[in-house]
Amino acid sequence: MSRSEAAIAAYHAGLTDESAAESAAWLDARLAERGLTFGDRPLCTVLRPRFLTPAQYGSLRSELLVLLEAFRKANDAALADPALLAQFGLEPWEETMLRALPVPRTATPLSRIDAFFTTGERGLKVTEYNAETPAGVAYSDALAELFLALPAARDFQRRWRMVPLPGRHSVLEALVEAHIGLVGRGEPVSIAIVDWNEVPTRSEFLLFQDYFRRLGAPCVVADPGDLDYRDGRLYAAGTPVTVVYKRVLLAELVARGGLEHPLVRAVRDGAVAMVDSFHCKPLHKKASLAVLSDERNAGLFSAKERAVIARLVPWTRRVEERRTSFGRRKVDLVPFVLASRERLVLKPNDDYGGAGVVLGWTVSDGAWEAATREALSRPYVVQERIELPSETYPTTVNGRLHFGSRIVDVAPYAYDMSRVDGCLSRVSTDPLVNVTAGGGSTVPTFVVEER
Repeated sequence: MSRSEAAIAAYHAGLTDESAAESAAWLDARLAERGLTFGDRPLCTVLRPRFLTPAQYGSLRSELLVLLEAFRKANDAALADPALLAQFGLEPWEETMLRALPVPRTATPLSRIDAFFTTGERGLKVTEYNAETPAGVAYSDALAELFLALPAARDFQRRWRMVPLPGRHSVLEALVEAHIGLVGRGEPVSIAIVDWNEVPTRSEFLLFQDYFRRLGAPCVVADPGDLDYRDGRLYAAGTPVTVVYKRVLLAELVARGGLEHPLVRAVRDGAVAMVDSFHCKPLHKKASLAVLSDERNAGLFSAKERAVIARLVPWTRRVEERRTSFGRRKVDLVPFVLASRERLVLKPNDDYGGAGVVLGWTVSDGAWEAATREALSRPYVVQERIELPSETYPTTVNGRLHFGSRIVDVAPYAYDMSRVDGCLSRVSTDPLVNVTAGGGSTVPTFVVEER
């Protein structure tokens, strides 16, 4: 039994119908009090957090730092090589903005690496790189505070140490650094968190707003329609701001507001700092994993980076008519995709919440062929299926303790592409482990050690 399995077994052994019912009622009340919801759904529906051992967490961080350096190299090379940049599948307006703006020190100050521990404690597989709008940091911090006080965790903490992995301070640090890079230290920071009023993650924005204000950083939450750019300053709901914590997706912002939207103009003019800005787009594309794993690009990376890419990144390719490698053999890509439904996944190059994702083993041959033809008509990637890990999680059903199997991911956060710290964990009964898609529950992550 691994150390993480031992911790899980110890936690579950301390549960009874009574303690589970008490914990469920207590947790539901605290979630409601603090607005910890995703839309109208409770953020967390299970009674155990995610446990990582120090060895797991340490290995995860060290390997992902190598992968981040590979992402950095690929991005830098693409900015100097139009043919390589084309592999990312950017839209014309995205390339326009890359050319219009100076190259930043870091393409993506805030990012999240979505992954799974597929086999044991070291079998990490990275399925996506969220390099634009990594959600969940404030949710995870708030849930960690609750689970440290959860009645079900009392007995467990007598023998096991639960170490939380907070992240809000790192987000604030990135925003302050962007502010200093824009205006220097003479002007105080003023933050706007920007996204549509109707998004289900608005409750997280309010958590951030409260946290920033408590630490002395003025902050407003604003819809893109509440922004005004005049006299060289950006205003959010009437308040002048120096840095935008951009939670709205750039594709949606441009689709609805165009390249003359006040936020776009302010960024283009250097009047406001934005985290993350337009230079995040190449790495945010799902094709970024194809760029890393494609044999055409092996020369970009060191031997150590190639080894980590081979170990962590499932085989991924842009869907197009070409010859490529799969393992030790050469294949015609499209015929290979059509013939390999059971082992492949199709994903749109730039979408979120599981939209457009087709799991080959869940659909018919006809549906797979139609999806492949669709993938040839607009930017898509195809990725090799990975083993999805599962763990047992406790809940209550009709007031009684119930244990059920859940697929569980691990999504570490990266800052400045040079530090991996903390992570989002989601559990689900659906193979598409995504809270936005309605298929999961967020749980806090702790590093655990026996006392």
